[in-house]
Amino acid sequence: MTPTLFIDRDGTLVEEPADEQVDRLDKIRLVPGVMAALARLIAAGYSLVMVSNQDGLGTDSLPEAAFREAQDFILALFASQGIRFDAVLICPHFAAQRCDCRKPNTRLVDEYLQRAPMDRSRSAVIGDRATDLELAARLGIAGLRVAAAGGEFGWPAIARCLTERHRSAVIERRTQETEIRVRVDLDAEEPLRIATGIGFLDHMLEQVARHGGFALELDCRGDLEVDEHHTVEDTALALGQALRAALGDKRGIGRYGFLLAMDEAEAQVAIDLSGRPFFVFEGRFARDAVGGLPTELVPHFFRSLSDALGCALHLTVRGENTHHMVESCFKGVGRALRQALKLEGTALPSSKGVL
Repeated sequence: MTPTLFIDRDGTLVEEPADEQVDRLDKIRLVPGVMAALARLIAAGYSLVMVSNQDGLGTDSLPEAAFREAQDFILALFASQGIRFDAVLICPHFAAQRCDCRKPNTRLVDEYLQRAPMDRSRSAVIGDRATDLELAARLGIAGLRVAAAGGEFGWPAIARCLTERHRSAVIERRTQETEIRVRVDLDAEEPLRIATGIGFLDHMLEQVARHGGFALELDCRGDLEVDEHHTVEDTALALGQALRAALGDKRGIGRYGFLLAMDEAEAQVAIDLSGRPFFVFEGRFARDAVGGLPTELVPHFFRSLSDALGCALHLTVRGENTHHMVESCFKGVGRALRQALKLEGTALPSSKGVL
């Protein structure tokens, strides 16, 4: 499904005309900033649909020929800059008439969506009237009211709002063995608050987040009276789910990411945020546990993270000091995530069109 922007015409794309100037091509003026903003939104993957109420279209008050001439001029003006609308939806009825297609009614949009379903989480209605916001509410998507004169609600601000999505997520996971709440923010580095009941695991998760460059709040209450397994596994699963949710459609990310040395230990990490989980581990730890964390659960943690995040993760570690080896694994994965999560533009890093 595609993120779609349903955009009003008069007062939003072009300045609101006086009635007597509706057929004057020399009086058509674009709303400030609209051309650059729409180009940016198209580059970010949005589809554009014009949705406009045109009172009395085809009557003496708005002759069909005059409207079409102005409309064709407007569409050609945008097309000259590579900006094209996937559909143009026009309601011709007067406000006094009862009509099921006039905004904020949804009939025209509903018919369009039967052909082209939208990604509701990223779609929006953009207009200059309360009816545009009501249309958004009825569709269950965001509504943005543009100020024709520019300013904080002008087109540059709207483009920033829609393309610079704050990448955060909260995941709550409850089972008979654990109760976990995770919050990640990929566009911040603080806070870092972690409590799993296993001190060394807390320290390792802090290393992942700190070296990954993202904020992490994680609280886990697990059945440590049984053993550490459920706490370690479910923590990894919840963290992976949170990272996956915060990534959204992954547009603009680096995708790949690392080699890390820690004293005599070395961790080689290869990661691909491909949506396809696969885990490979090579290494052997000399000790059975470090700081209350069984070392046999270290590869299991990363396998669970790979499954929940949906990534290919290859991890090789060698060294003599088990503490250093384990820590290099967590730091190395954090550094690999920093590279892979980093925004580098707006394109989707995949020839398939989806990750």
